[in-house]
Amino acid sequence: MRNRPGGSMFGRPRSTTHGSIEAAALRLFEEQGFEQTTVDDIAEAAGISRRTLFRYFASKNDIPWGNFADGLEELERRLEAAPTDVPLWMALHEAILDFNALAEDAVAQHRRRMRLLLRTPALQAHSALMYAEWRGVVARFVAARTGTDPGDVRAVVVGHAALAVSLAAYDAWLSHDDADLGELLDEALAALREHLGA
Repeated sequence: MRNRPGGSMFGRPRSTTHGSIEAAALRLFEEQGFEQTTVDDIAEAAGISRRTLFRYFASKNDIPWGNFADGLEELERRLEAAPTDVPLWMALHEAILDFNALAEDAVAQHRRRMRLLLRTPALQAHSALMYAEWRGVVARFVAARTGTDPGDVRAVVVGHAALAVSLAAYDAWLSHDDADLGELLDEALAALREHLGA
C-alpha cells in the first residue's frame, strides 16, 4: 500500500539510500522481469556493492517493500496515539489513509512498486508474510480498543478486512492511470467504516 520517500506498500517511501536502491531495482524489474534480475544487477545499477545492498535489504524479495518495517512502526504509533474518544473505525480509517498518502513525485515509482507486488507470482509467498505483519498491527489496535486479545476473531477479522479493502483500492488504482489513490482508499474503507461503526 505505500512508502515514504524511499518506499513500501501501505506506506510512503523514506530513506534516500533505500530510495536509490529501490528506484534502480524497480527500473530493472520493469525492463528485465523480476525473476530475471539478479542482486548483482541491482547493486551495479545502484552503484553499490552486493554487500552494501544486503545491509539495507535482506533479500531481493524485500526490495519492492522498501522500509516496510519502519512504515509499520509508524502506523502502529499513529493508531496507539489516536485519542480514545475517536471511534475505532475513524482512527483506523484515518491512519490507513495517512499511511498510504503519497507525495506527487512518488506516485510513478509507487505504481511500479505496487504493480510488481500485486501482479508478480514469484513475490506472492513473500508478500503473504508482509501482509500478515500489517494485519497484526491492525489486530493489536482493535484488541487494545475492545479489551480483547489480538488473536480474538473480531480483531483478526478487522485486520483481514482492512487489508482486503486496501488491496481492492490499490487494484482499482493500478487499473486506471488517472485514478486518485486516496479517493479510492477512502471509498473502499467506507464499507469497513460502516461495519465497525455499527
